Amino acid sequence: MGSSTHVSWFEEIGLHDRPHVGGKGGSLGELQRAGIAVPPGFVVRTQAFERFLAELERGSPMRARVQALHPEDLEALTACSKTLRARVEEAPLPADVLAAILSAHATLCRDEARTPVAVRSSATTEDAVDASFAGLQDTYLWVLGADQTLERVRSCWASLYSVESISYRLSHRMPEEGVAMAVVVQRMVDSRTAGVMFTRSPTTGDRSVVTIEGSWGLGSAVVGGEVTPDRWVVGKITGDISVREISEKAIQHVPAALRGGGTAAAAGGPASGAASAPAGGIEAVPVPQELRRAACLSDEEIQALRAVARSVERHYGRPQDIEWAIDRRTGGILLLQSRPETVWSAMKSRPAARPADNPLSHVMSIFGGRR
Repeated sequence: MGSSTHVSWFEEIGLHDRPHVGGKGGSLGELQRAGIAVPPGFVVRTQAFERFLAELERGSPMRARVQALHPEDLEALTACSKTLRARVEEAPLPADVLAAILSAHATLCRDEARTPVAVRSSATTEDAVDASFAGLQDTYLWVLGADQTLERVRSCWASLYSVESISYRLSHRMPEEGVAMAVVVQRMVDSRTAGVMFTRSPTTGDRSVVTIEGSWGLGSAVVGGEVTPDRWVVGKITGDISVREISEKAIQHVPAALRGGGTAAAAGGPASGAASAPAGGIEAVPVPQELRRAACLSDEEIQALRAVARSVERHYGRPQDIEWAIDRRTGGILLLQSRPETVWSAMKSRPAARPADNPLSHVMSIFGGRR
């Protein structure tokens, strides 16, 4: 494996490459190079986006049209967004960009057409300490095959021109010339349990604890707020578990069934019926009754997550907001993302956080719009 003008592998990049691989891509590369387990993958670099955009701009302006909008003119903004997104999603890829992505996808999937991948937007302005840009672009899970992957790469690029994303840039007076989109493509984790954790209390700012939230299945149900997760608050140094809150977990996100067949993608078996085609994507299904009130993590797994959280915070030198998953097959912990904690870090003046008298104050109940 090797880097090219349009594609870089995780092990070749780090945070210093953010201008070319985006916040998410840079963080995943940084984690892998630091010895933290992440699903393998590559990044379609901003150079590929710039090459693609240059071809579109030959026909009519893209960036200048956005720059001319007023952030409060919702009607004009919505019309512009619809037009620009359609152009990006429908335009063919330049031949060199197409070849680079296809080659990297074949290497990542070992030429197995049904190997699922996640395709995730990685904007150059997201996941920075001073810009909370996450959630404004798209993520696609359980993407099957090279053709679907190419479509989803274009969809991620197109999400840079969503109403929300355009509005954010205009209201923050971000020049369009400095905005670009990279795209992460990585092997999917068929997670038994997944969720998020914070290396400081998200409600009090206390840096002596790790707050962990998780649920059954893929982590998208947790970060999207579709399930009330189990919660633990753990002493960062001592490992003492001061909060255990086991919730009623009614649904979980799992790989969608194959179109035309009856076999779930998670099972890894072939679809029944010769006409079946891989549909990809995920779906919400009921959690088995016996698991709804069962803790989705063992104490040993909680302590393992605490150790990972400490390692990640130590590497970055600042509090982190981390997405994690536990592989259904191996039981191993994999990190899907780590970004700087922004809520407390953004406060211009604050008292030093002290351990809370009531450990329940560390429990967090909202997670909105993360991708």
